[in-house]
Amino acid sequence: MKYIAILLTVFNRKKETLSCLANLYKQILPDKTCIKIYLTDDGCTDGTPEAIHKIYPDVHIIKGDGTLYWNRGMYKAWETASKERQYDYYIWLNDDTFTYPEMISTLLSASQKKEDKAIIVGPTTDAQHIQPTYGGRLNNGKIPIPNGILTSVTHFNGNIVLIPQSVYKVLGNLDYYFTHSKGDFDYGLRAKQQGINIFQAEKYLGECELHPTLDKWCNPSISFAKRWNMLHRPNGMPPKETFHFEYRHYGLATAIFHFTTIHLRCLFPNIWIKYKK
Repeated sequence: MKYIAILLTVFNRKKETLSCLANLYKQILPDKTCIKIYLTDDGCTDGTPEAIHKIYPDVHIIKGDGTLYWNRGMYKAWETASKERQYDYYIWLNDDTFTYPEMISTLLSASQKKEDKAIIVGPTTDAQHIQPTYGGRLNNGKIPIPNGILTSVTHFNGNIVLIPQSVYKVLGNLDYYFTHSKGDFDYGLRAKQQGINIFQAEKYLGECELHPTLDKWCNPSISFAKRWNMLHRPNGMPPKETFHFEYRHYGLATAIFHFTTIHLRCLFPNIWIKYKK
């Protein structure tokens, strides 16, 4: 029997979360495969955990207080799962990602081709199937278009990711230092540093719409006071976390350069937009 822990963290997206879970329960699983879902409720106030408990009572819900955000919420879910049993695989999943029925079987097949020693990333597309939205990332930051074969990547978004037990034994959990959005990139880059390969699956495994490309912290239509506040929020571009991430992976010079430029983008967004054009 193969045991898989599926990890999520959620906050006030009841409709999306319930749809995500419904798709999970429609998965076409290989024989002798068992899944258990661990979900961090990061202080939901919209009835999400109550609805989950009523419809899917076997989901293990971990309580948060609204300060965990994605990375620390996933950390808590993973920590809980790993203490309960030694799972063969862990799957990260975003609650706004709507998976196809063959998602798990495709991830498992890909992992087994790599002797369960690599991270496997599931790419997603938009609802119109026009472009990739999240998945593995190449050195240039782009998501490779799935082409029927496993594609080597350097890091990844955390929307659909399979981590075998052998990788978990080397890398452990996500880094709790990060609050929200840098934990997935950090995990992939740490894997590469340890000689662990990362592959993107050969086809799309779900749908997830792109988030707005112009963040509020550098949007010139928003007042400076609000931009400054959004810059320092966990789901903005928190300067200390950004510096820590870039110093770890790209060195001191790059960390200092981007620490400076993100403040300039917040202070003078119009000038920055014109410069980029």
